[in-house]
Amino acid sequence: MRNEAFYEKISVTELCRMADINRGTFYLHYLDLEDVLDQLLKEILENTTGTIEHVMCGGQECKTYPFCQRMHSDDRYRVLFMDDGITEKLLHILGNYGKEDFISYLMSHSHLNFQEAEAIYTFQINGCLAINRLMLYNKCSDWQTVQKMVDAFLKAGLEHFLLPDREPRRQG
Repeated sequence: MRNEAFYEKISVTELCRMADINRGTFYLHYLDLEDVLDQLLKEILENTTGTIEHVMCGGQECKTYPFCQRMHSDDRYRVLFMDDGITEKLLHILGNYGKEDFISYLMSHSHLNFQEAEAIYTFQINGCLAINRLMLYNKCSDWQTVQKMVDAFLKAGLEHFLLPDREPRRQG
């Protein structure tokens, strides 16, 4: 599955033409194209929740707004999500979003050390990104069912490591 790298091909001039603005207006708001991308990714992550909040929300219907739901529901972001040219940057930003909370939660509620908790987090972020990109690429019409299945898989895997009915383990 290779997706065209639009981001690497676009220039400030082309972006300004498409947005029907002049270059001066562009530079009043952004330093460069990297700054535009950073702002878009920040916007995408607004009002989203981390993995722990989403996956471990209990038996009730989760009211969180995960990142991948935004990719499936908003056409404006989908082209970025599917762009191979920014996959590494996207993984880096997603990888840092909620990482500290996720690792702290796992370490305080299990016997996992930092490296083990970080490995689980990295696996989860990379795997979910790959699955969602595949679903978009294949035009999966029922991605929410797939997401629920993956969430159940992640929850069962995380619960395997969690200490049953005990106080959280102290970090130190």
